[in-house]
Amino acid sequence: MTHIADPALLRRVPYFSGLPEPLLDSLAAACMARHVSRGQLIFLEGEPCAGLHIVASGAVKIYKLSPNGREQILHRVAAGETFNDVAVLDGGPNPASAAAIVETNLWVITRDALQRLAQQHPQLAWALIESIARRARYLVAMVEDLSLRSVKARLARLLLAEAEQAARADTLDRSQMVTQAEIAARLGTVREMVGRALRELADDGLIEFDRHRIVVVDRAALAAVGDGM
Repeated sequence: MTHIADPALLRRVPYFSGLPEPLLDSLAAACMARHVSRGQLIFLEGEPCAGLHIVASGAVKIYKLSPNGREQILHRVAAGETFNDVAVLDGGPNPASAAAIVETNLWVITRDALQRLAQQHPQLAWALIESIARRARYLVAMVEDLSLRSVKARLARLLLAEAEQAARADTLDRSQMVTQAEIAARLGTVREMVGRALRELADDGLIEFDRHRIVVVDRAALAAVGDGM
């Protein structure tokens, strides 16, 4: 790995965006580049802290596996986002596994390097605190979804969130999610339940299937389903 991170690209990370240029330059100098192929494992849960990872391009899934091999995707990380923040800050092992969804370029900062910079720059320390706070909010929302919302409601919310990120606001390329099995892993359910919920949403006239796309037909109604418990 080589030191090639661009400070301007580091500024895409939300909690780095307000840092002064000299500090961004120091962070960039501490970064090591890593390229991973589609499907390649980045690190395993339980291994020693692999450092703070920043997605420069591509996408990464953060996941856990049950003893019987069932996958639960905790988070999908896009370009300009970070992962493994918790292990970097508490010094413990990686709390989950990470793998590349597509061909991905990463920047990695070791715990030692980040700790040294945070001790020298209180602004960075506060930015890292904000990153953990955001992660905590995300996990609280995930617990709410899994415990209080039906599979159909969770699927509606996921489709809306993905549609907002798509190049065309009202379409979702299903190849982004790969398979119904991956959607199920993101929703904390099984593939059969996802298939049933997709058919129900289509029967209700909220979505349509167009070859490899899911077209959102009625955004307001889909949002109402997502808000249901």
